[in-house]
Amino acid sequence: MTANSPSFDLTKGIALAFLAAFAFTQFVKVDIGLKGQNKDTREQIAEEQSSVSVGALQDLVLPTEGIVLPIAWVDLGKQMIETGVIDQEKFEAVYAERGGLGENEKKLLVGEDNGEILMTYDNSSVLLNMFWAFGLANKNPILQEGPMVTYGGGADSPTEALAKAGRFASTGGWTLAKGSAMDHYSKHAWVVLTPEQQALVEKVSQGIYRPCCGNPTYFPDCNHGMAMLGLLELMAAQGIGEEEMYQVALQVNSYWFPDTYLTIAKYFAEQGISWDKVSPKEVLGFDYSSAQGFWQVRAAVESVQQQEGPGCGI
Repeated sequence: MTANSPSFDLTKGIALAFLAAFAFTQFVKVDIGLKGQNKDTREQIAEEQSSVSVGALQDLVLPTEGIVLPIAWVDLGKQMIETGVIDQEKFEAVYAERGGLGENEKKLLVGEDNGEILMTYDNSSVLLNMFWAFGLANKNPILQEGPMVTYGGGADSPTEALAKAGRFASTGGWTLAKGSAMDHYSKHAWVVLTPEQQALVEKVSQGIYRPCCGNPTYFPDCNHGMAMLGLLELMAAQGIGEEEMYQVALQVNSYWFPDTYLTIAKYFAEQGISWDKVSPKEVLGFDYSSAQGFWQVRAAVESVQQQEGPGCGI
């Protein structure tokens, strides 16, 4: 057989074909392997970035060192016990089942010289209940003339107005008083505001929503709303301005609804906006902090589930 014979050409062609096929399969195998490896790597990186992202957000939204509330609590806990707004035995029994009150919480309850309050995730439930009791009992026009007594039309008499106000979770749900919660509803003039301070509370309270319902603080029909109203009154009495009120309110709401505000922070982060750059007033508004607004946020971003906050009850 010579180099120019047909048999030689056929053999050469078959060999080249096998060589090409082998090279192709090796290329495809390597390519597939690389693609699979890249996909796994991308998923791993995405998971790591997501984990780091949530951790970073948590440091911003729920700082472990807590926040200082710019109010003078003084002896309000003691006054609420003396007037029966808080039944000390009932209150302490609730927390005995939860591990007991810490020394700082006990001081807020019975002490006389309390200054500013350090709020953390751990004491957020205790503070919620203390502010709830105060907001419920401190005399204020919002409770006497606002939506708590005017919803569905104005009342024809003070008795009817009280009956309407007593139908909500923020009133009927407060079971740690001596007697009925309505025996203390807007009855005790512990913190009396000037007309300017009252106007500020009314303005800000209409702009602060809570994700457990669709109402603003101006309509405090649940414990979170009543507690926030009490906090706003205390801040106004200390001369705190509107901007700082919103800043503090956002920090407090974040401890009360941690997963909600971590999710909202994640939403802003995905828009390229850091949590420390957002407008507290905007975030606390209907579009983000109401139940309806937060559902829209959840539709746009995967929700964060890290910590459970105090619920709509004691």
